[in-house]
Amino acid sequence: MAIIGSSRTRLDEIDWQILAALQQDGRMTNIDLARKVGLTAPPCLRRVKALEEAGLIRDYVARLNGAALGYTITVFALVSLKSQAEQDLRAFEDHVQHIPEVVECHMLNGEIDFILKIVAHDLQEFQSLLTSRLTTAPGVAHVKTSLTIRTSKDVGGFPIDINAK
Repeated sequence: MAIIGSSRTRLDEIDWQILAALQQDGRMTNIDLARKVGLTAPPCLRRVKALEEAGLIRDYVARLNGAALGYTITVFALVSLKSQAEQDLRAFEDHVQHIPEVVECHMLNGEIDFILKIVAHDLQEFQSLLTSRLTTAPGVAHVKTSLTIRTSKDVGGFPIDINAK
């Protein structure tokens, strides 16, 4: 049994199995999930609710195919700000919240302040976003970008080794 997170939630092997199964298929019915982890439906549902309440299950989403939706360009942008004062960091974070094409924003430690994952339909659309909405953002000193050539791994989750728990 492992103690996880700030809420000190105790997870047993069945909890880990539930997390692994839902991460792989969030649309799985409770009956199928219960069958998979060796429980009946009511206790399985109680465990899922407890995992949700503990914050271990954040949400359920559909992973969309960006290329099929016309998002053929993925760019990583390394952003450095003029100041690392908390209000300036928050102002930048607030600014990128309003740019839908920025699908991830991570604050870093070190020389670069933020790394952004940006999607666009084409290079012209990305260039427009870069020059009109990103480099002009509050406090931006400079932006370095790298266009992805291909993605060889995109699991969208976290490693769960049921046998190690």
